[in-house]
Amino acid sequence: MPTFKALRVHQSPLGPTASLESISLAPLSAGSVRVRVAYSGLNYKDALAITGRGAIMRGYPRVAGIDLSGVVEASEDPAFQPGDRVLATGAGLGEWLDGGLAEYANLPADALVPLPSGLTLREAMALGTAGFTAALALRRLLENHQVPAQGPIAVTGASGGVGSIVLVLLKQAGFHTAAITGKPEAAPQLGELGADEVLDRAQLDLGSKPLEKAVWGGAVDNLGGEVLTYLTRTVKPWGNIACIGLAHSAALNTTVMPLILRGVSLLGIHSVQVPRDWRLALWQQLAGPWRPQRIEERIVRDIIDLEQVPQAARELIAGQARGRYVVRLAGEI
Repeated sequence: MPTFKALRVHQSPLGPTASLESISLAPLSAGSVRVRVAYSGLNYKDALAITGRGAIMRGYPRVAGIDLSGVVEASEDPAFQPGDRVLATGAGLGEWLDGGLAEYANLPADALVPLPSGLTLREAMALGTAGFTAALALRRLLENHQVPAQGPIAVTGASGGVGSIVLVLLKQAGFHTAAITGKPEAAPQLGELGADEVLDRAQLDLGSKPLEKAVWGGAVDNLGGEVLTYLTRTVKPWGNIACIGLAHSAALNTTVMPLILRGVSLLGIHSVQVPRDWRLALWQQLAGPWRPQRIEERIVRDIIDLEQVPQAARELIAGQARGRYVVRLAGEI
């Protein structure tokens, strides 16, 4: 096979650095299934790895990209045959496995999900890890008895990739949603996604007491830090907080008071090593009853080529992006 394009991250004396390279299959991590990549996505975790701002990868050099969709070209595993349309999110891609920001990928079969009917390869990456994480958060909220009657769900980081899809899924599930954002100028777009109200994060009174006035039925948090602390103080009895990200801070400084006096539950959302039956079921939900209406129109910021990824990663880190970047490799195959 001739060489192909890949965005690889190397360790250098100055830290991780990303470069666009021509490589062969030989340097890729071992896997029983070879996939010709149609599309990938660009997530905050990818941006951390590509810009060297976060220690995401477990070994170098490594092809970046925690998502991909594409077509199987060869398989040593009977679960997949040449021509099968597949997707992968998390599961070690772009961390200890070479990821999706390349024209080909070698992956273990258990990292792959058959593309559900109802989604195209591009739509699968319009959702990607962001959509899968949002769906996992909704599943955990519902499993822990969150219902619309408890009150509005606060969504922080609402203009980002995960937050925007969370708004869509919550609205479709019947919840009243409040988008908490550092970009109040994005209010019209957030309303289109499903936000019933938009709050400027800079105007929030975060409080200081272990318990403040309970105003939220529950929450989905992408930020961590003092905003997550605020949510623990202000969620109503028996509400849930789905903890998704740490875009603001990895710290959490709170007390047990909300947990033992209001029965608030903090639900960790980990989208990488997910039980396979959960992963398959969630993608069926996203392709079926939870499928966002007008996926690309509402969720995708831009469709970019591999050469544009480093600049887009810098924009993500700087907080300048709204919605999802989809990265085109082979395109629709």
